[in-house]
Amino acid sequence: MPQRPADVDVKQSIRDMFLARNEYRIVDDYVIRDGKKHPVAFLVPGGGYYMVCSFIEGVPIARKLNEKGVSAVIVYYRVKKKAKYPAPLEDLARAIREVLDRADELGIDPAGYSVWGASAGGHLTAAFGTQNMGYPQYGLPRPGALVLAYPVISMKEGLSHAQSRELFLGRHATAAQEAFASVEEHVDDSYPPTFLWCSDDDATVNAENSRRMIAALESAGVPAQSRIYHGVPHGAGPATGTVAAGWIDEAVGFWMKNKEKENG
Repeated sequence: MPQRPADVDVKQSIRDMFLARNEYRIVDDYVIRDGKKHPVAFLVPGGGYYMVCSFIEGVPIARKLNEKGVSAVIVYYRVKKKAKYPAPLEDLARAIREVLDRADELGIDPAGYSVWGASAGGHLTAAFGTQNMGYPQYGLPRPGALVLAYPVISMKEGLSHAQSRELFLGRHATAAQEAFASVEEHVDDSYPPTFLWCSDDDATVNAENSRRMIAALESAGVPAQSRIYHGVPHGAGPATGTVAAGWIDEAVGFWMKNKEKENG
């Protein structure tokens, strides 16, 4: 039996598994309210489009970001039978719009916001960076950076995570629908700067998803940084105690570097 990741918030896992309603909402408990302006990260936990695992890819990451002076907003999006495209993207766009509209009240810097997604939440986050599914469709500014942890990228049968694919596209998706929702096919030079990490022996999401995304980013000339580790279990969150333990620090550094470039 696999060992439970070190960062799991047990109380939050009970809330996510048994008490969370299948509906859009945001958690802004990790917005820093100290009278100063802070950069903001939107956290999109995974869960195979079946649930939202804030207990490992929401709350623990938000706490780490707070330690670095970054405000974090956790996004709960529609899952299970409500997960079919475009519902999750509508929820992510709604969260970003609502928070950016409250920037002064929340004490956040709206410029160069970042979106962080893991596993199926990584697919949702990566899709948000595309022209065909993402931020331009909702009239939102381009993110300053995307941060993808062991993401689902492709919706091609045999490569994609089967449950994520079925819930996002439906059981009888056509080849055209698969291509439309496969992020690696829609990366161009307008795509946001991207930090990505995965494990090459991930038993849940084939690491080829990440490799294809890395190749697409390189081909399009998108600023990117990637790390491929070995021996890190899927769903590791902050990955404390593993070889990937420093990934949050690296991701924040990458985001801030590109944020400064964007601001001139």
